[in-house]
Amino acid sequence: MTEFQWPWEYTFPPFFTLQPHEETRQQQLKVWTDLFLKYLKHTNKFSLSINEQSLPLFHNESIQRRLSPELILVILEQLQRSGHATALDKRRQEWQVYWYTLEAYGNMVYDWIQETGQTNSICTLYEIASGESTTQMDFHGVDESVLLNALRLLEEKGRCELIEIDGSHGVKFF
Repeated sequence: MTEFQWPWEYTFPPFFTLQPHEETRQQQLKVWTDLFLKYLKHTNKFSLSINEQSLPLFHNESIQRRLSPELILVILEQLQRSGHATALDKRRQEWQVYWYTLEAYGNMVYDWIQETGQTNSICTLYEIASGESTTQMDFHGVDESVLLNALRLLEEKGRCELIEIDGSHGVKFF
């Protein structure tokens, strides 16, 4: 795995403090949300805890700066508004973060199913997320719980049907 490339802002101490000026704060949040998505994709993570204070994403040791839990929550809420995150608990401490929106994941999978002639067939979530035939796809490696949420959206649109057998999920595409 290549080393993660941090943006220049990551070494700028004020970047770790929520800025009071509205325009500056909006730009800061845009950089932070992009950084969250790129970092999580690079590290192949789909979940975050606000309390992971040792995570390099939250803590730049070289300048001795750390994101406050409050600022982490503001960033995650911004990601939620853009369709890239969902709180997993009522206290909003645990989050699932999506590199792409759930709708985008669903569309990628559905396009792949159509391109490979697999409509009216059943696939397991493992085949879709980790199978050899998806290694070149942007959704390859997606966490199965994220994939399941994306497929639920497709099911609502009538493009597939989720099937549960012995605690495992499969999906039939139409």
